[in-house]
Amino acid sequence: MRSSILMLTGLLSAIGCSGRPATTFPEETNAHTFTAVTNGGEEQTLASSQGKVLLFVNTASRCGLTRQYTGLQNLQERFGDQGFSVMAFPSNDFMGQEPGTDADIAEFCSSNYNVTFPLYAKTPVTGSNAHPLFDWLASMSDAPSWNFTKYLVGKDGNFIARFGPRTGPESSDVIEAIQIALAAP
Repeated sequence: MRSSILMLTGLLSAIGCSGRPATTFPEETNAHTFTAVTNGGEEQTLASSQGKVLLFVNTASRCGLTRQYTGLQNLQERFGDQGFSVMAFPSNDFMGQEPGTDADIAEFCSSNYNVTFPLYAKTPVTGSNAHPLFDWLASMSDAPSWNFTKYLVGKDGNFIARFGPRTGPESSDVIEAIQIALAAP
């Protein structure tokens, strides 16, 4: 019996069921509603990005998908001057693959990937301690299933799409969705 309960708990966890009630948000909630701490320790309102198309990504420096930083930086360079920004939220939620301090993470991203997009403080993105932004994004789609889950948000701060970890930043699906969002009023 005990092994059946453990197996069920593991299954529910794997499909994104945390066993806690889902957070509900007022209808007017959007990405601009939230604040986040930057990698430099400053609290920032995401409303400061109003009018931009945003790609929120939970990142990690010791993951088999870490090379996606290259694609994320390429997106930033390609679309940044058109009103787009990658918003990277390093997280240690998946097998401890982001163990460093915020300073370590910033140095890693700068020296290995020349990252120029906003990098936020290491942040829980799943479970009971998840950042409210990621709770909201999960309520619009699914919670991050692994590092490098991507969420596209429009200029108005409303959710557009979720892309799983194995969907590369420069995949045709991601690029097409960004282009459509940038063309929207």
